[in-house]
Amino acid sequence: MEKVESYRRIVQQVLTDYAAPSGNPAEAQQEQLIFDTLRDHFQIMAVGWEGENRVYFTILHLDIINGKIWVQENNTDLDIAQKLEEQGVPKSDIVLAFQAPSMRKYSGYAVA
Repeated sequence: MEKVESYRRIVQQVLTDYAAPSGNPAEAQQEQLIFDTLRDHFQIMAVGWEGENRVYFTILHLDIINGKIWVQENNTDLDIAQKLEEQGVPKSDIVLAFQAPSMRKYSGYAVA
């Protein structure tokens, strides 16, 4: 349980560091941090408007499942797995879930 608590703190810090601070909550587009620490789901969402076009998509989505950090989605240039490693998370506890299960064995990270 101590490891999971540590991973929760690490994930929240990495996502908080990445998310652009919104100086004005009335801005047309915002990055929203969503932390569900009870079920271990963590996201950054883009929400708002760009001109007449609705903006609503996942920027980053990480889950903690069975003691490992699952990178579900990464729509950034940030190497989130590397950032997690820099915070002390071993590759064996990082799953690149956005890759097909059959391809994960080639990633150098956990397969599940």
